Order: sequence, then structure tokens, then C-alpha cells
Amino acid sequence: MKDEVDIQRDYYKTTASNYDDMHGSDAEHEFALAFMLSMIDLFKIGSILDIGSGTGRVLVQAKSVRPNLKVLGIEPSVELRQIGHSKGLSAHELVDGDAQQLNFADGAFDLVCEFAALHHIPNPSKAVSEMLRIAKRAVFISDSNNFGQGSVAKRLLKQTLNSLGLWKVANFVKTRGKGYTISEGDGLAYSYSVFSNYSEISRRCKSVHVVNTVPAGKNLYRSAAHIALLGVK
Repeated sequence: MKDEVDIQRDYYKTTASNYDDMHGSDAEHEFALAFMLSMIDLFKIGSILDIGSGTGRVLVQAKSVRPNLKVLGIEPSVELRQIGHSKGLSAHELVDGDAQQLNFADGAFDLVCEFAALHHIPNPSKAVSEMLRIAKRAVFISDSNNFGQGSVAKRLLKQTLNSLGLWKVANFVKTRGKGYTISEGDGLAYSYSVFSNYSEISRRCKSVHVVNTVPAGKNLYRSAAHIALLGVK
């Protein structure tokens, strides 16, 4: 049987030509990207590392806003990288790599970001730890909050299980031992919440700012299906 990496790689290979049409207009990420780019001058950002860059949308838009920015994207799918290169990104701006083991020195980039990549990574906490290590000034995360997804009843059940330390077991049973789901629109995905990494981010950053990028109630953990988080060192 194919392992999880092969399943995801095959998915991107098959959907690469339609990738931008499928994901290029996701409203939550457009909002999050605009928010992140508005912080560039405030925090004196001169370089950006983007994790799971796909076809390089974040890099292209960042360069259009600030042409002098140093940008680099990590993307393991060769098919998606090829599309990014066809957009004008150089082979040195969009490269192969593993978000769980980044080959960069501590503080190598002013800002390290990710958009919808962590819920495709088997160990997102390790990727976040690497992001924090490499970031000199800030990290930015735009991703899902599984505990804010679904009906009120489903959210309450997931939140209760999480508070009791039983969510991982419940998710293991739900996915019949796989730990992931596969869908036509998102490929192989893990159940992930930005809030699961909040404690480590707040421990290693001087301030943390969280906003919902989709409609939500006052308590974002309980009601927001998608979150943008800015951690400032």
C-alpha cells in the first residue's frame, strides 16, 4: 500500500494543472495574506520563508508588494514547483524541502509563514518548532481550527474530547486507524488546529495575535473554522 507521503504527492501530481483554480481564491487565505503583508513595514521584514508554497502564490504577491524583499518558498511537489517557476519565480526562490526539517540556520529569515500547509503535515508541531527556530522577527500561520468546524453539537463534542485529552484517540477511531482523511478538494489532510501550537508559539514569542479569517463568534477556539496567527519575537 502507498504511504501517506506517496498519496499526497500523487494527489498534487494529478491536480497540479488545476491547483490555482482550486485554491487560488480561498477567501480565508486572501484575507490572511493581506493581513500578513500589511505587517512588513511595521516589523521591518526584509526576508520571508514560506512553508508549503504550492505554486508560489504567497511569494509572487509578496514580491509584487515589496520588490526588494528576499523570498524563498519550500515545496516538496515538483509539479507545483514547476508551475511556480513558470510564473517567474526562480529555481532559487521556490525549492524542494521538508517543513519538519528545514536546512537553515537559526534566525535565517525575518518572517517565516505558512498558508494551509500544516494540516497536510503528519507532525505539524515539529514544523512549527522549525518555523520558530528560523524566524528572526515573526512567524505567521494561516490554517484550520478543527475544533471550530462543524455544527454546534459537533464542535462541542470535539472540544470536550480535547479538554479530556481524548481527541487523538477519538480521531484515530473516526479515521479507522489512519489518522487522516482524503478528499477530492484537499487531498490527504490531518485534523489540525492552530490552537494546538499556541502554547509553544506564545512561549517563544513576545506577543501573539490571533484573528478569525472566516465569520466566527467571540471565542475563536470554539467558533472559528480558520485562524490566522502572528507571533512576534
